[in-house]
Amino acid sequence: MAFAEPPGWYVISLRPQGQHEAMRRAATRHGARLFALSPWRIEPVDDAATRDALAAATGASRVLFTSPAAVRAAARLQPLRRMPAQHWIAVGRGTAAARGQAGGDCVEWPARMDSEGVLSLPSLAGLTGAELGLVTAPEGRGLLGCTLEGRGARVLRADVYRRAPVPLPARALARLRNLDAPAGLALTSEAALVRVLSELPRELVALVRTMPAVAASERLRLRALELGMRQVERAPGPLPTQLVAVLSQRFR
Repeated sequence: MAFAEPPGWYVISLRPQGQHEAMRRAATRHGARLFALSPWRIEPVDDAATRDALAAATGASRVLFTSPAAVRAAARLQPLRRMPAQHWIAVGRGTAAARGQAGGDCVEWPARMDSEGVLSLPSLAGLTGAELGLVTAPEGRGLLGCTLEGRGARVLRADVYRRAPVPLPARALARLRNLDAPAGLALTSEAALVRVLSELPRELVALVRTMPAVAASERLRLRALELGMRQVERAPGPLPTQLVAVLSQRFR
């Protein structure tokens, strides 16, 4: 889409293809324009092994969904009905909202919407001998699975979607080389940042590393610095409104 004049600044989003709209709305409210740079797309998994794994996971006493994509992919495979004695848990408000849209109720989520916040929930303490269903994607939320197993839970994992890599479009790379306004990165995924930095040409890696960035968690902020980002702040949470509000302070 062509625009008559440049924006005040750009928000660079590394979200999967088709999942930028909330970030776009947040950017617009702060006088920015979205620059989508997706390193992958979300692909639901539908096979017998995944259906069996999901049935086992959602039969556990505690069921943890790690993202809105996990909820949506699971709902394609089976009805998501909570039994009265179960605890259904989401990593954050967006995942809980997706759960509600899929017909769920009584979903718990932490005030601090990251892995550390989830692990602080009372319902995930005292897990010795308990079964816990983890509805996620391959390599998703590794800290959660390892920590919960360390607390004595039997983790029943269902990888209901996968991240399929996509090439960074040449047109987007050309735009990135010739931005007509300042830009900052909204970071919600270490894996997305790693892939983008590995796929960009060397001169664009250098450019991106100089841009201000905001991370959805302290762990991600520190990892971004390890990956060579020079200016990384932490947002109070992972919501697009939270990330963009922090970034906007740099461009006032």
